Amino acid sequence: MERDVAEVLRDALAFPPEVRAALIDSLISSLDQAVDAGAEEAWREEIYRRLQQIDSGAVRLIPWEDARRRLRSRLEQ
Repeated sequence: MERDVAEVLRDALAFPPEVRAALIDSLISSLDQAVDAGAEEAWREEIYRRLQQIDSGAVRLIPWEDARRRLRSRLEQ
């Protein structure tokens, strides 16, 4: 007997947040049919490059509250 999608969703929403997060991760991973072989390495290189910029002082970090205020200001325009 197949379960209705709404019933599955209702049951899933009753799980604790950490279980729901793991379920979401599993569902999203199941959608990744075609994996770009170079994507993982490209992301690793990008992360490393950005960390080097932070460590060297080439970029200035801003507090989350400032970033959020700037984003909201742009969205309101």
